[in-house]
Amino acid sequence: MPELSPISVAFLVFPNVTQLDLTGPAQVLSRLGNTTIDLVWKTKDPVPTDAGFALLPTKTFAEIESADILCVPGGFGTMDIIQDEEALNWVRKVGAEASWVTSVCTGSIVLGAAGLLKGYRTTTHWASHDQLAFFGAEPVKQRVVFDRNRVTGGGVTSGIDFGLALAARIRGEDHARFIQLSIEYDPQPPFDSGSPDKADAATLERYWGLVNKSAPGRGDKVKAIAKGLGF
Repeated sequence: MPELSPISVAFLVFPNVTQLDLTGPAQVLSRLGNTTIDLVWKTKDPVPTDAGFALLPTKTFAEIESADILCVPGGFGTMDIIQDEEALNWVRKVGAEASWVTSVCTGSIVLGAAGLLKGYRTTTHWASHDQLAFFGAEPVKQRVVFDRNRVTGGGVTSGIDFGLALAARIRGEDHARFIQLSIEYDPQPPFDSGSPDKADAATLERYWGLVNKSAPGRGDKVKAIAKGLGF
């Protein structure tokens, strides 16, 4: 078997990130073989996630200037990131040279704010889907979207699907199938309530209540931020 080419993966990690947006695809991509994965932030201090525990960055912005794969996860913390010039500059710099520029969930909003999705077909969490157009992207309602070297996943759990789809592009479908088996990715959800089209009205209303409490006026704020960035 020929030696696998080395691959470097850089995940942006930031306060109030949705950890599964990151850890799901990281687990998959770690099995590409001959792969280095780094969690990158301004410092190496623990970074709080929205799950109540912290992640430990492995490198700082100054230490990682390039990567084969850039991946930006999402979460309510993205509202701060799209207003953080230091973080956006790092995303722009790494994304300009990366072989693959990727995101999961509302991480695509960060890629958009960094100017990396203009004219690209892309997706995100269903509740933020309309915000992609603020940054010149073309929203597509699919779980995983490829457009040239941009790859975006929908909400949270789609990160595993995204990781497997990207693994197939990089190492071939046989290797991706092997990864799927190795992590026993054989989903059998106990409920059919994973999209707004399937959830009942009460569940949907409860979710929007959470969004409006945690990030009131988020859509209007993202639109204003996009305008301020020149979009």
